[in-house]
Amino acid sequence: MTRPLILYPDRLLPTHGDQRVIAHRLYAEVASLPIVSPHGHTDPEWFATNAFFSNASDLLLTPDHYLLRLLYSHGVPLESLGIKPRNDHSAVVDPRSAWRVFAAHYELFRGTPSRLWLDCVFSQVFGMSVRLDSETADLYFDTINDHLVTESFRPRALFERFNIEVLATTESPLDELPHHQSIRRSGWPGRVISTFRPDPVLDPEFEGFTENLEQLSTITQEDAFDYRGYLAALRKRRAFFASLGATATDHGHPTAATADLTEAEANELFSVIAKGGANAKQAELFRAHMLTVMAEMSLDDGLVMQIHAGSFRNHNPSLFARFGRDKGADIPQATDYVHALRPLLTRFGNQRDLTIILFTLDESAYARELAPLAGHYPALKLGPAWWFHDSPNGMRRYRRQVTETAGFYNTVGFNDDTRALLSIPARHDVARRIDCAFLAELVAEHQMEEWEAMELAVDLAYRLPKRAYRL
Repeated sequence: MTRPLILYPDRLLPTHGDQRVIAHRLYAEVASLPIVSPHGHTDPEWFATNAFFSNASDLLLTPDHYLLRLLYSHGVPLESLGIKPRNDHSAVVDPRSAWRVFAAHYELFRGTPSRLWLDCVFSQVFGMSVRLDSETADLYFDTINDHLVTESFRPRALFERFNIEVLATTESPLDELPHHQSIRRSGWPGRVISTFRPDPVLDPEFEGFTENLEQLSTITQEDAFDYRGYLAALRKRRAFFASLGATATDHGHPTAATADLTEAEANELFSVIAKGGANAKQAELFRAHMLTVMAEMSLDDGLVMQIHAGSFRNHNPSLFARFGRDKGADIPQATDYVHALRPLLTRFGNQRDLTIILFTLDESAYARELAPLAGHYPALKLGPAWWFHDSPNGMRRYRRQVTETAGFYNTVGFNDDTRALLSIPARHDVARRIDCAFLAELVAEHQMEEWEAMELAVDLAYRLPKRAYRL
């Protein structure tokens, strides 16, 4: 029995009459604003080549680790979803078969943000009017594929259809950004920029670290095995990214630890790091020191600094060995910010020309640590609810815990942080609805006038991310 797919116009808005009416008025101010996506992981090759997407599974299922982790938790083998083991290139899964497996388990996503985003994509992008399940799996697969071979579903057409003003991708410092260069040469007016993600050459525990230093040396013509040459190489790569439009860096460290070593101490530590012989304590100290160095470089070149701390990456060693990174086995962990960030903030926290955007997977730190820190240091801003907390309830908890101490204007609006192009409008719409609901509550309680809430709604949806990321 097929069931209808219905998107209720009042979804996520308050249930109380007065607040709902106010939220409706606020939402009307922001619903059609352009999308500013200042941090994410979509593939720039899509926009460089503007080629047709291949099929529903390759576009919507296999790149989405939100989906993979939950399906895997219920015993669904990743191979059956089209994920190829990295040492077994002979493994082939028919995309239709993978989609059928996904559809047969779609009920597992009830109550999750993935379900919200996907239902919006299915309804608003592909025009589906029945729910996804085993019975409708082939209908979905065929309908989506039929759309994907039309001109209106090429990547650039979708970018324009979604009213995206700017979209940031994220690349390694070893990337020569050929796709970004191709986009520029093409004359297409869509603004797709990169973000500088130096983890492969900043984290001694990143796989292939020594080989990455060799490549960094080759690209920059600097000796990246000498500390001074290493820093010079990093400055060159930052400048290269900035020349192609990048406005930000991104640092995905397991903790928020920072350190401020003397030049002699840094040289001594780097001599161990560069040889690939660092232990875990030395690797952590080096990462900590390099966050402070990166802040210094950001003060020089103007790139906004993002710190995404608190993820225990690749928690499942056998899964990582078989499939590699980003397959859903990253887990949040408790993170200290007050003590961890103090060395960096002692050096640079009072700099008004520096912007450091903090993200966390440890919600217990919102009110206790992060809001007070951002509510004091001019250099600090708070990133939105991220990853595991990028959900309606996660967004509500974030606003309730940080606003009274940090205010709205020490936050940076919303960013989607996604690999899934088609979900970008849905994710931004969820954030706009939740923010309007929160603001409507403040208006109804007479903590704020409605005209202020309307200004704030636009700020949160549009102006704050542009300002924070210098877009």
